Amino acid sequence: MSNWIKNYTGIFWLIGGIIIGSIAGLIFGKSVEVVKPIGDIFLNLLFVAVIPLVFFCIASAIANIQSGQTLSRILSIMSGVFLGTVIVAALLTIVAMWLFPVHQQLAAASAAATQSTGKSLSGDQITQLFTTGEFFQLLSRKNMLAMIIFALLIGFGALKAGEKGHVFVQFLDAGNEVFKQVFILIMKLGPVGLGAYFAYQVAVFGPSLFGTYAHIMGVGYGVSLFYYVVFFSIYAFIAGGIKGIRTYWRNNIIPSATAVGTCSSIATIPANLDAAKKMGVPDIINSVTISLGATLHKDGSSISSILKMAVVFALFGRSFNSPEVILLALGMTVLVSIVEGGIPNGGYVGELLFISVYGFPPEALPPAIIVGTLIDPVATLLNATGDTVAAMMIAKFADGKNWAGAGNK
Repeated sequence: MSNWIKNYTGIFWLIGGIIIGSIAGLIFGKSVEVVKPIGDIFLNLLFVAVIPLVFFCIASAIANIQSGQTLSRILSIMSGVFLGTVIVAALLTIVAMWLFPVHQQLAAASAAATQSTGKSLSGDQITQLFTTGEFFQLLSRKNMLAMIIFALLIGFGALKAGEKGHVFVQFLDAGNEVFKQVFILIMKLGPVGLGAYFAYQVAVFGPSLFGTYAHIMGVGYGVSLFYYVVFFSIYAFIAGGIKGIRTYWRNNIIPSATAVGTCSSIATIPANLDAAKKMGVPDIINSVTISLGATLHKDGSSISSILKMAVVFALFGRSFNSPEVILLALGMTVLVSIVEGGIPNGGYVGELLFISVYGFPPEALPPAIIVGTLIDPVATLLNATGDTVAAMMIAKFADGKNWAGAGNK
């Protein structure tokens, strides 16, 4: 119990700050606007730190790829399975949000957000979305997607440089570690910053906000648990038929308990490695899939990402059902699911990314953070336990019907 409390301390502090802020907003009304600058300072620190953090994280990860680790066939199959399950989770959540839409709007703020709505992306807008004309413009959070693409190029450039680029790779590694620690320090202000901001929101927009968050949590947990039971069973059936389903759930109890107890995909790796072995996954596929899946395969984060987008769109009075919006959402969800695994509190990076791409004002960040915090336990459950069923499918696609979990060996 003490370990469980320790692992969830960060979430407890954030929720505690939000609850205290909400009570203050209800009691003191608009007079709590005096604390709004505290929330603004917290948001500004996040905006400033996230650009170098993401740059160093991505560039460092790419630059440190070792050619001997390619295992091309397994990795290509693994990429397809990871990508497919993340997109399925996102699409399921989008359908759920269409069936159970969020109606609450922040009318006062919607005007600021609607300036970039209602029009299809032009050629110039697409160009500005993926690139910038000047290097310094990459440092703006408004050009975050362009910065991510540039970071990928830098990482591959450092990788291609070989020994001559060794010192630069060390610089990328050091920058990655430094800005991880900076982000951790900033997030220690989260309970105070979010508490102040939520006090302001409740005071200005009223307690009806609670119904909005309750609604999104109901949809989020419902979709997540449905995906956990139904779709993981479908994936296990694809891997090994009825026997695959029995094998998966018989060996998934300990990983599930570990994921919920630790709230960490990384901490669940040992349990997943043992479970996948018992499921009959070959050792080479087991070690590669479980290790990489802990950081690259995030079905729960995919669901969380769509939920955060949907609630922000609703709060700012924007439609979340056009093909253009959906395609961008799917692309960013895949990107976030890959990127956030190597970053402390990496979900916030995804929030900053979609706020930037869709042109929302900074006020859109606190609602997204709140949704991400509340959905985090069940998202971690899906992130962690989805790796073992993915390993089963990879074994099936790599070894065919003769893999051990299919009962033919």
